[in-house]
Amino acid sequence: MRFTPTWPTDVNVPDIEPDFSAPFFQGFQTVASYILAGALLVVLIMLIIAGAALAFRGLASDRVRTWAGENILWIFIAAAVLGAASGLFQWFVNFDFGF
Repeated sequence: MRFTPTWPTDVNVPDIEPDFSAPFFQGFQTVASYILAGALLVVLIMLIIAGAALAFRGLASDRVRTWAGENILWIFIAAAVLGAASGLFQWFVNFDFGF
């Protein structure tokens, strides 16, 4: 005797949507977005200062040019990581500056 199982061929799976209605979640989104935006602004300013110091010789002192030359790669990496984190945050929970 042989048992032949039968499975349904058409399964209706409902769409799954996250529930962001927890009382603390809106505050978490606002605080996290402020932190990400602030960090991005700081890194952008550092990148502008480092790029300007390396591009224009008379703009900054030798110490600033040395700092810029040693750290510009790390500043680019920080900008890329923060940009990726902000993009993922925006994709998952909508980027909200709280305005």
